[in-house]
Amino acid sequence: MNIRERMASIQLFTDHDHNYPEEAAELAKARQRGKALCYEINRLHPDNLEQRLKLMNELFESVGENVWMEPPIRMAYGSNTTIGSNVYINFNLTVVDDYKVTIGNYVMFGPNVTIAVTNHPVHPDVRREGGMFALPVVIEDDVWIGSGVIIVPGVTIGKGSVIGAGSVVTKDIPANVIAVGNPCKVLREITERDREYYYKDKRVDQVEW
Repeated sequence: MNIRERMASIQLFTDHDHNYPEEAAELAKARQRGKALCYEINRLHPDNLEQRLKLMNELFESVGENVWMEPPIRMAYGSNTTIGSNVYINFNLTVVDDYKVTIGNYVMFGPNVTIAVTNHPVHPDVRREGGMFALPVVIEDDVWIGSGVIIVPGVTIGKGSVIGAGSVVTKDIPANVIAVGNPCKVLREITERDREYYYKDKRVDQVEW
């Protein structure tokens, strides 16, 4: 198997595999491209929104409509991440996207969120060889990821769910729930009451939009 085939089949791989020098060089070039694009995005003047959007479209595999991203951002590749429409990304998003990261529509990120698709063997003798493996991360539509959340390889977060600030998401989270903690666990379902009350006894219909 070549490097990409190993990634896709959860096999151990290294990004400097001497058996596939051309592919390893290509991956290194792609990583460097991602770092350079992040650097350009992060150094832009805040008013230069047109250039930021242009660079975002170059960085990611695909970007939908009406995506707002607050720099700085850090990506391993960028080209392995897809972003839907109407997405808000707050400061300091870090994505280790050696493999696929899928972000749906109407997703919100708080500051300092980390997403990683790459993991390493536990035993130190195996780690010394530089081996790693990758599992895709999927964030479905209408998810809200709170500040400081860490999402580990292989996780899917279901549509409409909320992940509380500071959580470490180690397993799949179902749709339409609030989940919090380390490790992240379901606290409760999102109900019709949440449509009426946005905080404790504060009613949505009392807000002047």
